[in-house]
Amino acid sequence: MPKYISDKYEAYKAECNQRFDQLKANEEELNRIFIDIYGLQDELTPDVADRDVTVHRVYDTKDDVPESMKGSNYVRTKRDEIVSLISYAVGCMFGRYSLDAEGLAYAGGDWDDSRYSTFIPVGDNIIPICDDDYFQNEATALFIRWVQAAYGSDTLEENLRFVADALEGKGAPRDVIRSYFLNDFYKDHCKTYQKRPIYWLFDSGKKDGFKALIYMHRYQSDLLARMRTDYVHELQERYRSQLAAVAEALEHRSAGEKARLVKRQKKLQDQSLEIQKFEEKIHHLADMNISIDLDDGVKHNYALFSDVLAKIK
Repeated sequence: MPKYISDKYEAYKAECNQRFDQLKANEEELNRIFIDIYGLQDELTPDVADRDVTVHRVYDTKDDVPESMKGSNYVRTKRDEIVSLISYAVGCMFGRYSLDAEGLAYAGGDWDDSRYSTFIPVGDNIIPICDDDYFQNEATALFIRWVQAAYGSDTLEENLRFVADALEGKGAPRDVIRSYFLNDFYKDHCKTYQKRPIYWLFDSGKKDGFKALIYMHRYQSDLLARMRTDYVHELQERYRSQLAAVAEALEHRSAGEKARLVKRQKKLQDQSLEIQKFEEKIHHLADMNISIDLDDGVKHNYALFSDVLAKIK
């Protein structure tokens, strides 16, 4: 039977809203009993305001949220649910979660390969985030493979479209998902974990020259050296190759095509310069072979790499 994310979402929304309605009804019934016992009919009402019910209610969009629920801390939208799904998928990419096991699959200690069969986590604890298909284990490509593993190949396109629509982006589904990873995933992650992220974003800067996620519980002292060699250097070479291809293309294209190529050339030049500066910083830190102690907490450990990690806002 085909598996659709939309069906899972609708079922979850119905479950949340039924739980909300039931809790509200229970609270109002208790209020009526209390009022009857103490004869407070003229002073109190049994009614409970929707915004005061302490379980989530789910709406498709923010525009669907009624006045009675505005201001509540328990309003969630389709986008919120898809953001949570993507966060879970990233957890599976790192091995924190597994499609074959309930709850946490790995949060430190001994790694167990046998816990993963439906979807295999990345082996090196590095997930690059790129604006193009530079790596096989780039975040967007991994997410697509995760959706395929979790929901099947026959519904892949419909599921990617549902995810993209929920993220409220513009363009083809894969482009919307790529944009989300580049621009919004880490902000949502830091918000979810109250500025104590468990996935860390190595970030060269505003030009998106280099971005990569790691899972702090799998950090090892040689990680930065591997990131520098296997990803930063590789991406620098990709930029050089693309700049050479653009320069050659500019000699043989029409004026209209040249304008597009010049824009592409400027972007690649900016990214190349940014990643060059980033490489110098990560080289310095890689040579230090830094170890971390998870007991020291996120704030302390994150600060050790502050020159190359995204700022937490």
